[in-house]
Formats: sequence, structure tokens, C-alpha cells
Amino acid sequence: MSRLPNLAENRRPHGQPATDGQHHLSVVAPDDHAETILARLLAVRRHSEALAAPLSPEDQCVQSMADASPTKWHLAHTSWFFESFVLQPHVAGYRPFSEAYGFLFNSYYEAMGPRHARPQRGLLTRPSAAEITAYRRHVDDALVAAFRGDPDHAAAVLAPLVELGWQHEQQHQELLLTDILHAFHGNPLQPAYDGPGAPRPRGAGEGADDADYDGGLVSVGHDGQGFAFDNEGPRHQVFLRPYRLARGLVTNREWLEFMAAGGYRDPAHWLADGWARVVQEQWQAPLYWRHDAAGWSQLTLAGRVPLDLDAPVTQLSFFEAEAFARWRGKRLPTEAEWEHAALLAPLPQMFGEAWQWTASAYAPYPGFRALPGALGEYNGKFMSGQMVLKGSSCVTPRGHARASYRNFFYPHQRWQFAGLRLADEAPLRAAARVADGGADPDFLAAVLDGLSRPQKTLEPKYFYDDEGGRLFDRICDLAEYYPPRVEAALLRRLCPDLDQVMTPDSVLVELGSGASIKTRLLLDRLTKVTSYIPVDINAGQLQAVAKALAADYPALEIAPLCGDMTAVEELPPAYAGRPKLGFFPGSTIGNFQPTQAVALLERIRRLVGPGGRLLIGIDLVKPLDQLLPAYDDAEGVTAAFNRNLLTRINRELKGDFAVDSFAHEARWNAADSRIEMHLVSRRPQHVAIAGRVFSFARGESIHTENSHKFTVGGFAALAAKAGWTMTHDWVSEAPAFAVIGLRG
Repeated sequence: MSRLPNLAENRRPHGQPATDGQHHLSVVAPDDHAETILARLLAVRRHSEALAAPLSPEDQCVQSMADASPTKWHLAHTSWFFESFVLQPHVAGYRPFSEAYGFLFNSYYEAMGPRHARPQRGLLTRPSAAEITAYRRHVDDALVAAFRGDPDHAAAVLAPLVELGWQHEQQHQELLLTDILHAFHGNPLQPAYDGPGAPRPRGAGEGADDADYDGGLVSVGHDGQGFAFDNEGPRHQVFLRPYRLARGLVTNREWLEFMAAGGYRDPAHWLADGWARVVQEQWQAPLYWRHDAAGWSQLTLAGRVPLDLDAPVTQLSFFEAEAFARWRGKRLPTEAEWEHAALLAPLPQMFGEAWQWTASAYAPYPGFRALPGALGEYNGKFMSGQMVLKGSSCVTPRGHARASYRNFFYPHQRWQFAGLRLADEAPLRAAARVADGGADPDFLAAVLDGLSRPQKTLEPKYFYDDEGGRLFDRICDLAEYYPPRVEAALLRRLCPDLDQVMTPDSVLVELGSGASIKTRLLLDRLTKVTSYIPVDINAGQLQAVAKALAADYPALEIAPLCGDMTAVEELPPAYAGRPKLGFFPGSTIGNFQPTQAVALLERIRRLVGPGGRLLIGIDLVKPLDQLLPAYDDAEGVTAAFNRNLLTRINRELKGDFAVDSFAHEARWNAADSRIEMHLVSRRPQHVAIAGRVFSFARGESIHTENSHKFTVGGFAALAAKAGWTMTHDWVSEAPAFAVIGLRG
């Protein structure tokens, strides 16, 4: 990972460099010894000179285009930086090497006064290379004296600026190599640089397989640990859809395929500005490629060599990279996608081969503010018209790379070691992973969908895992929760009337049977019921209840059916043709929206068949002082029941809800005549579930359940829409509750 985002002087066509003004977010730790800091500084300074050593004085003076700078100028400018920002303002008694150098070697800092025009840097035959070497010695000697003369002052005051200075100089080391290669490209002799390492991109990626990422709400930007330039922050969150990255960079071999397919001849692949460049500048191949009788070759720092087909393609503009991705039916990654992937587990060739173009414009992160003064000039004022590159290249200094680094260039510029990595959309893989781990994929899908809505929701049917069932049984015993007691009294009262109208050898079908407590009231009193089909989503409880009922009712045939009561299509074939009584107690029908309730009632009517009956409990409208305590009891059992849904998500779906950071709340919605249960976030927070991240503001809620309250007439009309006719209604005294008899 590198930070060439401020690749200064050499990328700005109008004399705006891109390195100097990058500010660090953090620097050398205060307790670092001054001598250690000085040693690192001098090592960087020596490396710059080693890079220049193989070049003749004539090589060091050449400027091949306005975007490039002479080697000699790089060496002088980086010294000017230390002189102007460290020595002159912070070291008493320092005397500049030459008053003229402030004009000659200022890059673009308006606050530092006038400067020599950037496109004319190649005219500076004087001062000589030897004089620039003397200048560097003068600056280095002054820095050494400052650090060794007053180590405390150096560590406290000079160290942050010195680290910024050597990071800036490392950027110019990369620029020195890219610029001299461009100069040699214009020389008919095509000379070799033959300097330290003469690096060039090598190697291939790891096959054709891509890497998929679920995305979600992710954090990008510098994390505050170690050095960074100001444009790398502030750290912030970005939502990423599932995406896919190629494991390796696009190779020269692949680029030849693009060319053979007419890539530089077909405008359909190109952005309009890119195609204009192709036509205007007659692009036919990457910048340093050449074709002759011997085939394709490429100019490298080691000279012109046969094209390495498996090496990453480089010296590409953004326009070329984007056109290739479009030709392949892919796209370029965004900088957030690239950074997110690099932080999770770096893919091959992310660093050290070629900078990788992204689809992201170079713009400020949310909350970015340029620093005041001359050092604040660099990044902010260049955030226009450029595109971001990520990673680092074969000429990036070692140790000068990180995932948050934001390199940037204009989209037409192609002399840098820039290539590309392909990206694409990807399916959400978390569902498959969690399902493979034994979780219910329908549960996962429902949770991810519900929490993605503007009003976050969770379906109440998922309350009833083993712990949820246990807690609901406790709720039913609470003094505040009147429905079970009142409904049980009604069931005892109505059974004689119901038994008279039922057909012998009837099948009792209970939807959402739970603990089947109320079922026993019917089995004890309905003489014509000979079979019982409990339907419930909780397999463990269903088996336990069936076993207990079989022991207590040995003559009763029991056929438990595990599943979602809202999705059961048919009963076991052995019960076809027999009369059926559906049983749906507890006013569970109130959990559904009216349209959902009608759909469920229609499904139940089909299950019990023509002429079948349904016994259904409904809670009636009543004063709030009776309603609200029933859903927010003094013992907090209902609150525990509500929050248990979050615990279940954590356990089964790899969630990380901080369960206690959500408060249970019961609300009366007068417009819809319903009690609503919510889980309200006590603080701003983020929750990860199966690779997705969901944000909660303080006070934001998850809507977990509705409990509609009815009138008898209103419910009869609702049931009629589903094809039912009301035959009986049994209504309690206060608190008002009703059991309704329906016939299909």
C-alpha cells in the first residue's frame, strides 16, 4: 500500500505537483529517540542519491514533457522542502544555501512565493548537478546538527515535519524513476537506466478464480495508526453491495487479446473523452510498447525487452483501463471496494507490481478539511478532475504503501506504472455460508430483508425458539396478560354448544399449537374429535407436546406437523375427506396485517376443506390501561421475550447484537387499532449479521410484532373476505375477548 496520491509535480499538466502538501494524520511517536528519526531520514536521503547516481549530468537535466520533472530538480526540490518547512522556521540561525533556490525549486505552494514555471524546469542547466549535490549536503548537515544539538526539541518539534519530508521524498523517488523512463522513451537509443534494481512488474496472478466479498457497511480511510497523508481521512463508513475482484492484475497477454479484438479501433468500448484521446494521440498500444520483426517489446528501466506476456500490463491511462474492463464485460473496482478487500486479506499483486485504477473520482472524504497554511495547499485544491489509484508499483519505495493510500492522476495520463484489476457484482454469499452451518436460510433471508427496510422489522413467527416458547408460557401466566385466562374461560363455556354442531370422527387442526395448553380444554369436552394435528414451527416443543398428549389421551390419534403455519399447503393424505375443525387461539390472527390475515384465513379454509369449521380467538378493543400492561409487564418477561429474538439471531445467524442495548417498548397505534412491540436502540450502533452490517441511530427501533384489536362485526367482515361465515360468537366481560366460530 502506498501513498502516491500526492505524486506531485509530475502529474499536474499546469504545474501542480502532487506530493508536498500531503499532511500526515500521525507521525513518529513522541518517545522515539531523535537519533532513530535522524537515521531513517538520512537513509531516505541517501537512497535518492543512489537512484540518481547511474545518470549522467545530461540525463539529470532532461525534461521530456510538462508532466515530468528532471532528476536534478527532484533532488533539489526535496531539499528545498526540508529547508523551507523544517530548517528556516524551526532551527535558529539556519542560513539558506542560496536565496535563488526558493524561486527555482518551489513546486506549487502559493504561500511560499513565486516560482519557476513547471514546463520550463528542463531549462535549468544551472545550477549544475554538482551544485545540487552540495545543496543537499548543506541541508543534511543542518538537519544532523539540529537533531544532535537539541534532541528534545528535534523529537518534539522537528520530528513530525521531518517524517512528512521523508515521506514526500519517497514519492519523488518513485517520480524520479517514472520520469527518467519517459525521457529514455523519447531517446532513439532507448537506453537502459540500470540503476538500483532496475525494477519492472513481474509475475502473474493466481489463476482465473475471482474473490467474492459480501460488502455491507464497511469502514474505509486511515485508522490513525502510523503515518498518513491528510487525504486518507477521516475514516468513515461506506455501504458496499456484494462485489467480486479478480485475484490478479490484467496481463500483457490479455491486453494483446484486447488489441487483436480491435480494442483501440472500436469507440463502443470507450468513454467519450477517452475515445477523443485515442483519435487525437493515435493510441494503438500501451505507452512503451513497440512492434517490429521480432514481435512485441516494451521499454523498461532495464532497457527494451521482449514483452513478458504474464507480467501485469502497465503505463495505462484510466481511459484505457476502463475501456478494457468494459470490453471484458466487467468494471473497475471502486476505491472503497479495493480498500475493503485489502484490509480483509490482500489479494495477489495488490502491492508492489502496478498501481490499480479505480472507478472513483479523487474527492474529499466526508469531514475532510485542508490544514491552514502552505502545507495545507497540496491535497484539497487538487480534488477535481482526477481518478484514484490504489496499491503500489514496482518502483514504489519499500515500506511506502498501505491500503488507505490514495494515489491520483488525470484520466488521460499514462506514463506511470499503472495497470488494472477487474471487478464485478457478486451474489450475497452469507446466506449460503450460514445455511451450511445449520441455520434456517428462510430465517436469514427474512432478517436481512427486514433490517434493510426504512422501518426495520423482524417477523414475530421467529420469536418461538425453545427459549422463546418458554418465555411465552411465562407470559401466559402473568397477571397483566389477560388473553389466556379469558379465552380459556370462554372455551370451557362454548364447548357444549360447539360439540352439538360438529360431525363425528372429526380432526382437530391447531395452527401454532405451542404448548397445546388450550387444546386440552377442547379434547376434554369435544366428544367427536378423534384425531389431532398440531402445526408448529418449533420442532422440539412439538415433539414434546405430542408425546405428553399421547400419554394423556391414549385413544387420540396424533399427527404432529412441523412447519410455518402460514405456509402449510395440505394435511397428511390419511385425513382427506374427514370433517375438520381448525383451531387458532390466542388472537394470533392479530399479529398479521389485514391483507395478510385474509390470506391466512383463506389458507386455513382450504386446509379444513368444504364445510370445515374454524374456532378462532380475537382480542377486542379496550381501554389502554388494560392493553399496554399486557404487553409491557412489571416483571419484564415480555421484554425478555422480545429481546430473545436478537439472541436467537446472534446464535443462529452469526449476529453480534448487543442485546441489552435495545429497550423493549409497547405502543398503541390508534390509526390501525393495534398494539406494536418494538426494540429501541439505546445508542448509535452497528450490528453485523452474516457479513452484512446494519446501522442504528439512537432511538431507532425494530418493529417486531403487531397485535390488532377487533370488534366482532369488524372481524366477521374480515373473515367474509376469506370465504368464511360467522356461526357463533362468544364474548367475555371485561377485559373483553371473543372466540368466533366460522364455517367455510
